[in-house]
Amino acid sequence: MFSVLMTLKEVINEMQSKMPGFEIENTPLKSPRGDISFPKKEKLTNKKLFEALFTEGKNLREFPIKLIYLPTHFDDGVPVKVAVVAPKKKFKTAVERNRIKRLLRESYRLNKPLIFNNIEGNYAFIFLYLGKKAPSFDEVDTAMKKLLEAFVKIEFHEKID
Repeated sequence: MFSVLMTLKEVINEMQSKMPGFEIENTPLKSPRGDISFPKKEKLTNKKLFEALFTEGKNLREFPIKLIYLPTHFDDGVPVKVAVVAPKKKFKTAVERNRIKRLLRESYRLNKPLIFNNIEGNYAFIFLYLGKKAPSFDEVDTAMKKLLEAFVKIEFHEKID
């Protein structure tokens, strides 16, 4: 049926010919790598910029997440750099904090086309988790979508479909 040397495109074409309802959905995405990923270049690591975000940044809240953002300039051509934070005061064990940060990063990764397709310029983001108990992915994801849409609406006065 399938040879080992078939490319992914050939496999998709073969599947489409055998199953008439089989379609691959292509969503347009304008991100640096052309796909939905969260590479190291998009992670906020500059300590001075991190501190500037807390002192000069603007805030948006959608429980249980707070977004702090600041327009800036990056030399590496990445439009947005992101950091995620879970408070040690509320979540004592590293396991809990790491899980929350993983959920925040994954939700951002899945929803970043909302940002990349609708902004101009460079921004630095920090996502802070404000809740008192560990969240589910659905809670984080809905809050992330609302936050990113609110950010685009406030900064660029655009309507998101």
